[in-house]
Amino acid sequence: MERAVREIQSELETIERDDTLCKEAGFGSRLEALDAIEASILARVEELLAADGESEALLALKQRAEVMQSQLEAIDEKLFRRLRAGIRSGKYRGAELRHQLETCAGSGRGKRSQSGGAYDSLDALVGGVLLAGAAPGAAMERESEMVFYQPTPARIVFELVEIAALQQHDTFYDLGSGLGQVVILVSLLSGVTAKGIEFDPAYCEYARRCAQELNLPGVDFINVDAREADYTDGTAFFLYTPFEGKMLQEVLAMLKGESEQRRIGVYTYGPCTLDVSHQDWLMRVGPDDHHTHELAVFRSIRGER
Repeated sequence: MERAVREIQSELETIERDDTLCKEAGFGSRLEALDAIEASILARVEELLAADGESEALLALKQRAEVMQSQLEAIDEKLFRRLRAGIRSGKYRGAELRHQLETCAGSGRGKRSQSGGAYDSLDALVGGVLLAGAAPGAAMERESEMVFYQPTPARIVFELVEIAALQQHDTFYDLGSGLGQVVILVSLLSGVTAKGIEFDPAYCEYARRCAQELNLPGVDFINVDAREADYTDGTAFFLYTPFEGKMLQEVLAMLKGESEQRRIGVYTYGPCTLDVSHQDWLMRVGPDDHHTHELAVFRSIRGER
């Protein structure tokens, strides 16, 4: 046990000596340090306490680790509060908000989702700033063709806003908007009206609360089945594979109808990209490949803007 205690102590001392962790821009490094404290240090201490009983050395290590954990979390919360205040006041919008987020996020170990998409320190920072409190569980049982919710990586949203070059007359829709992060971020980065279509009322209500707390009147979340939504003002539509099969085809048919009235853009991420690429009313912009974990961009062939 003495060897294990020395190893844990050495790992904790490395974190304690790292001055960069106390700097606001060290969010990515703090994320890794907090992961190490939770998964490597505290978990190992608890295992040793359970196996060998309480010891003064282990209890002292546990207390030190918990103090360090609290200090790092307090730095993060202070950062979240500053960025939220800047968003509420209108100070952080567009390029300035992106600069703030990317600078503060720094670099951090990426985490891979079940579907293969990578999440990193930028996602953790965006979630900490934009989302208000603990996320709710799903309130509705999903139909078989509705895909389980996963957040869209922030880098994909940044790329979407950059490529789409949305203008003030545009209205952006996220189909299957979940907790609202994409809609809120698109509105903040582009300034356009942004709407989320979400089947689950608990998710929808949570997203509305997040937008209200950030003072974003140009954001709206609509609790409706995507097959029953009104898209008549939409010019840009994003799908992170919210559904598949017949349901996806029905929604795409609705978007095709909208494209006959005006030109629209369709942006996809995930497995639905392959299905969307087969639509004869859409033209793929950029490389004609089908990587499911890259943003795909489509423009309608007919319709007047």
